[in-house]
Amino acid sequence: MSRRDERRTRIKQAFAEFRVAVAAALGSAARQHHRVAVARAKDMFELMLRRAGIDAALRDPALAKALHNPVLTDRLGKALDDREEIFAEWTSAGPDQLISLVDQAAPGTASAPWESWLGQPGTADGSAAIPELWRIGTAVVDSAPKHQPFPVAVPLLDQAHLHVSSTVDSRALAETLVENLLLRVLSYFQPGLVHVHVWDTGQLTGSLPGLYPLTRAGLLTVHDPARLHELLDELSEHIRRIHTNMLVEGHTSLRAAAGAGTRRTEPWRIAVLFGNRSALKEELQQKLQRVARNGLACGIQLVIVDIPVTVNSPGETVLLADDQTARCTMTGRHATVTLDPALPRTRVPRACAAIAEALEERRSRLGTFADLLPGQLWTETSAAGVSTPVGYRDGEPVLLHLGDASPHALVGGPSGSGKTNFLYAMLAGLTARYGPDELELYLLDFKEGVSFAQFTPGRKDPSWLPHARLVGVNVNTDREFGVALLRFLAEEMRRRADAAKRHEVTKLEELRAEDPDGRWPRIVAVIDEFQFLFAERDAVTSQATALLEDVARRGRSQGIHLVLASQDVASIESFWLRPAIFEQFIVRVALPKSRKVLVEVHNDAAINLPRWHAVVNHESGVRQGNEIARIPDATSRGTFDELQHRLWRQRPAELTSPRLFDGSITPALDDMADFRALRPGPAVPVALLGQVIDVASSAVRVRMERAPGRNIAAIGSVVAEAAATIGGAVLSLAAQHEPGEARFTLACLVDAAHPWVDQVAKRLRSAGHEPQLVRLEDVKALLADLAGELTGRLTGERVSQPQPHYLALYGVDAAHAILEEKDPKTRRSGLDDLRTVLRHGPENRTHVLGWWRGVNRLKASMPIGSTDDLGPWVAFDVQGSELGSLVPGAPVNWSPRPHRGLFFDRFEHARPQVVIPFDFGDEVGGDGG
Repeated sequence: MSRRDERRTRIKQAFAEFRVAVAAALGSAARQHHRVAVARAKDMFELMLRRAGIDAALRDPALAKALHNPVLTDRLGKALDDREEIFAEWTSAGPDQLISLVDQAAPGTASAPWESWLGQPGTADGSAAIPELWRIGTAVVDSAPKHQPFPVAVPLLDQAHLHVSSTVDSRALAETLVENLLLRVLSYFQPGLVHVHVWDTGQLTGSLPGLYPLTRAGLLTVHDPARLHELLDELSEHIRRIHTNMLVEGHTSLRAAAGAGTRRTEPWRIAVLFGNRSALKEELQQKLQRVARNGLACGIQLVIVDIPVTVNSPGETVLLADDQTARCTMTGRHATVTLDPALPRTRVPRACAAIAEALEERRSRLGTFADLLPGQLWTETSAAGVSTPVGYRDGEPVLLHLGDASPHALVGGPSGSGKTNFLYAMLAGLTARYGPDELELYLLDFKEGVSFAQFTPGRKDPSWLPHARLVGVNVNTDREFGVALLRFLAEEMRRRADAAKRHEVTKLEELRAEDPDGRWPRIVAVIDEFQFLFAERDAVTSQATALLEDVARRGRSQGIHLVLASQDVASIESFWLRPAIFEQFIVRVALPKSRKVLVEVHNDAAINLPRWHAVVNHESGVRQGNEIARIPDATSRGTFDELQHRLWRQRPAELTSPRLFDGSITPALDDMADFRALRPGPAVPVALLGQVIDVASSAVRVRMERAPGRNIAAIGSVVAEAAATIGGAVLSLAAQHEPGEARFTLACLVDAAHPWVDQVAKRLRSAGHEPQLVRLEDVKALLADLAGELTGRLTGERVSQPQPHYLALYGVDAAHAILEEKDPKTRRSGLDDLRTVLRHGPENRTHVLGWWRGVNRLKASMPIGSTDDLGPWVAFDVQGSELGSLVPGAPVNWSPRPHRGLFFDRFEHARPQVVIPFDFGDEVGGDGG
C-alpha cells in the first residue's frame, strides 16, 4: 500500500471516529435537552396549577388533561401536599373565625336567616352601634382543599357605597342581591329611619316590585327614568342642608355629630340606580360623582347596578358571572361567592306592608309633653350649642338648634295660634337637657299677662325655674326694660369677648376649653311680643334697634342667643328695615296663620297649618328648610309645672331665685337691696328716689355732696308718688347717719301729704332720730332761721363744722302765698330765704328735698330765669314739653304714665330716665299711688 493510500485510510478512520464522537455528543445533548424540556414542562405545569388552583385546573380542559399525565404526577402530588399544608390553619379555624366576625359586625337582621326577621318591623333607633357589615351570601376559597364555606358581608351605611356589575344572564341575580340587602336594612331600623329611592334607566316601574308597598308610607320613591338629574339634585340639596344645618360644629359626619347613645333623627337615604352597562352623560356622571364623594357623611348610600362609574369615595364591588356566582372586593378574586337566594315572593310585599303600617301607626301617635324630655335630666353640654325637640313629625322629633350657625330664632303667630305653648315646649326641652351651669334664661313678656311669672317663686307655689336669672312680666308700658335687658346682654357679650381675647380664642366653645374652671353658660333671652320695643319713633326705639343689632350680630360667638316672638311681625318697620338684624335670625318658627316669619315669597306653608302645629325652619325661612311639627301641650296642669318642680328640687344649693320685674307692681323701699345695704359711715350720703328700670332692680341714687345744686325736687300733682319719693330719700339718708348725727326737718305744707309725713316721722323716731315737724304757718320762720345761719357762715360769723341737715318740704308751692310776704324792715321775703337755702345750703350740708306740684310753681321758687340750684329731679304727671327748661340742650320726649316718673340729674346724666316711685302702700292707709 502506498503511502498515499495509507494516509487516505487513516483519514477515513479519523472521520469515522469523529462521526461516532459527534453522534455520541449529539445523542447526549438530545437526552439532556429532553430532560430540560420535561423539567421545564413540569415547572410550568406546577406554576399554572398553583396560579389557577387545582379546582380551576379541573374545570380547564387543557389543564385537566395534563393532570392525568403520568410524567406530571410528582408535581401534582407536591402541589396537593403544599396546599394541604398551606390551608391547614385556614381549614381548621378560618371559616369559624369569619363566622364569628360577621356575627359581631353584622348583628341581628344584618346577618340572621330571613326566617327570623322577615315581616317584623325593626326596632333599632340608631342610638346603638350601627351594623358595620350586611350579609349577601357565602363563599369558598377556590384553592382550599375542603371548600369550607364562610359568610360574606359588605359595609354599607355611612361607610361605603355598593357597585354591582352583572351580565345579561345574571341581571336577575343583581336585583335579588339589592332586594335582600334593602330588606335587611329596612327590617333592622325603626320604620322611617331608612328611605329608599329607585331609578331604573330601562323601565318606569318593575324594578324591585316587592318593595312597592313602602311607597304608601313614603319610604320608597320610584323616579322617572328620564329624570335622573332631579334625583341627583335632590340628593345634592340634602347634602347641602346637612352641611349647613347639622355639620357646623367641627363634625365630619352625621354619625359623628349624633354621638354614641344619641337617638338618630335624620333618616338614611339609599339611592338604588339601575343602569344598562352604558355610561351616563357627562353632566350626570359629574353629579353622581359629587353625591358619591359627599353623600356618606350625610347619610346618603348609593347602590349602583350596571353603571360604569369611578368615584373617589369608599366603595365595594360585586361582580356577577353568567354561572350565577360572584366575586367581590371584600373576599378578593380567589373566593367564589354564592349569593343568598331570593326571599319568598309572597312574603316580601307582606313584609314591606308591615313596615309601612308600623310607620303609619307611629305617625298617628301624638307626641306628648313627656316625649320632649330626656331620660335623665341635665346630662348634655352646651359648649357647642343647645338643641331640643319642640314637636313631632311622622312620629319623629323635630329639633330646634341654637348655636354658631343658627344663633337666633324668630317665632311668629297671631293670637290663639299657640305661641306661648311653643315657647313652653322649647324651654321645657332645653331646661331638662342642660343644667343651670350650662344654660341661663332671661325671659321678658311685653304683653299684659304673666306667661313667664310661673318661673319665679309665688305665694301658692314657692318653686322657680333654676335656669331663669331674670323674668319680666307686664312690661308693655315699660319699653325701657327691654332696652335694659339688651344693654345687659351687650355688656355680658363684651365681658365674654374680653375673656376670649385673653385666652386667644374666638368663640365660647373654645373659651370653655381654655378656661374649664370658669362659668360660661349659654344664654338664651326670650322676648315675647318684642315689637313693643319698636312701637314708637323715639329714643327707646333707637336704643333698642342699635343694641339688638349689636347682640344679634356678635352674640353668636359668645354663646348669647335671642328668641324673639310676636303676634304681628309684619308691623315692625324698624326691624324689617335692618337686614343686619333680620338676617341673623336663621331659625324661623311659623305658627298657624302667621305671616312675614318665613320668606314671604314662595313659602306660605304656615297659612293653612292646623292648630297645635308649627313650621320649624333652620334656613332663614326658605321653603326647602320647612319642617312641619305637631307641638305637644306644654301649658296644662301636670306638664311644665311638674317639670319645674323636678328641676327645682334638683337645683344646686347655692343657686338664688331669679329676679322678677313685674310692671304692675311698684317696689317697696324696704325690699330694695340698695336700701337694705345702707349703713352709717364716712362716705358721701346717697338719697334713694325710686327704682331704675334695669336688669339689676337698682335704686335711683343721688349723691348728696357738699356742692352747689345738690337739692332734690319731686314735681307733679299726684301726692302718693311725690310724697313717696321725698319720704324714700329721707329714710335712705337717715339709714346712713347715726342717731343725732344729722337733723331731719319735715314740713308738711299740704294736708294731703300728712299720712306720708307722719309715716316718715314715725320711722325716723324708731331709728333713733328726732325729726322736727313744721306746720305751714311756721315754714317762713324756719327758712328765715336757716337763711340767717347760712349767711353767718358765708360772712364768717359761724365757723363751726355744719351738721348735716335734710329739709323735706311737702308741697312747697302751697306756701308761696306766705313766703311771698316781705318783711317791712328788711324787705326780704320767705322766697328770698328759700332761694338762699337752695343756693348756699348744699355746700354747708343743708339740702332741700322738696315737692312742687308743677314746673311753673317750681320755677316760681327759683331766681328768675335760673334753675341751677336744683340738680336732680323726678317728674310725674308732667308733660315732656314742660320739662324742657329743666334739661338743658335737649328736648324731653315724655308722656306721663301711671306709677312712673322721669328722673334727671344735670350733673350725672345726658338724658332723663324712667323710674318707678316707691310704694308706701298700706303704711299710709292708701293704695300707694
